[in-house]
Amino acid sequence: MNIVERAKNIIVKPKDEWNVIATENTPPTQLVVSYLLILALIPAAAQFIRYGLIGFNIPLVGHVSASIAAGIRYAIIGFISYFVGAYLSAFIIDILATSFGSQKNFGKAMELVVYSYTPMLIASIFQMIPGLGILAIVGFYGLYLLYIGFKPMMFTPDDKITGYFVVSLVVIIVVYFVLSLILTSLFITSALTGAAIGM
Repeated sequence: MNIVERAKNIIVKPKDEWNVIATENTPPTQLVVSYLLILALIPAAAQFIRYGLIGFNIPLVGHVSASIAAGIRYAIIGFISYFVGAYLSAFIIDILATSFGSQKNFGKAMELVVYSYTPMLIASIFQMIPGLGILAIVGFYGLYLLYIGFKPMMFTPDDKITGYFVVSLVVIIVVYFVLSLILTSLFITSALTGAAIGM
């Protein structure tokens, strides 16, 4: 698999590319190592540059100076969340499959999630540039990719796609929220507590 061609095709001609992906049988581990791991370096690098080298602004507070330690922590949080989030999201989609007349297949659910991440991962590069972070919103195109991917990947009937998509999305959002809280608690809150104790 050519990662550049796959990323370009899933963004430019998603319907055709989903049909191609549907014929493949890429093991989840291989998919993660050969695709997700590489693209996940983009948001990790963006987070490191933003928090570790440039600094960031907080409304009503102003500019917060960069810190290498903070950059590393935020990069790790972002990197881990994509991997754990992908597996949990695919697990949820797979579990819900039979409730929406779809084929239960974790491998295909994983492909559906990982390839839908593509625009979000690429667009995250804008997060490192002050004032351009809003452009990362183009990553929401991934929701459209996810939506149109249900039929070819999970064999979802036309009348079940919207319900399957909405329920999956709600559960995934809750999972990401909880995951974010856990990772922030582990890497950020603990670091702040340690800094306070060391003062």
